[in-house]
Amino acid sequence: MFTGLIREMAKVVSFSNNILTLKANYSPKIGDSIAVNGACLTVIRISNDTFSVELSPESTSLLALENYKNFVHIEPAMQMGDRFEGHIVQGHVDCIGIIEKIETKGNSTDFYIKVPNEFIKYMINKGSVAIDGISLTINEVFKDSFRLTIIPHTINNTLFKNYKVNSRVNVETDMFARYIFNMFKKNDKDNLTWENVDRIMASY
Repeated sequence: MFTGLIREMAKVVSFSNNILTLKANYSPKIGDSIAVNGACLTVIRISNDTFSVELSPESTSLLALENYKNFVHIEPAMQMGDRFEGHIVQGHVDCIGIIEKIETKGNSTDFYIKVPNEFIKYMINKGSVAIDGISLTINEVFKDSFRLTIIPHTINNTLFKNYKVNSRVNVETDMFARYIFNMFKKNDKDNLTWENVDRIMASY
């Protein structure tokens, strides 16, 4: 389990034969779980100043691998008693999102991200989403995309500073949105919307 708060930007030393080797201030142990651009991976090797994680074929088929170069986001798994911030992130990437539009507004920047139709139902206004492992708040949801508003601190300290229109990113939808949607889907198969979910929950 993770929180979506990036521990640091790790430098990619190499990425070959599904083995990703990183250099970071953080020092994990063999067997530790660590989220790299939002994907939960296992540490398999440690050297003096680097560590390596292994990606399965399924992982490589689901991830935006073009972002696993130069620098990547890393976050170690939470431990019992850790301070809880961000939102609950599992490190299970659901899909690839594509940045459709970037607009600067005052001291922030709006990013519009398109996702496959089967995942837009898990996006909720003011709900949570993880983009390349970063916990963010959804400000607006459209037919097949959603809008994020990113502050300068986040842009300057994450891969957001490198994203352009048509950049691909790893997307993990909110765990609770998935569970709640599928729970209520059994009772309202034909017309399930988040407004109807609110109505049903308010009746209890």
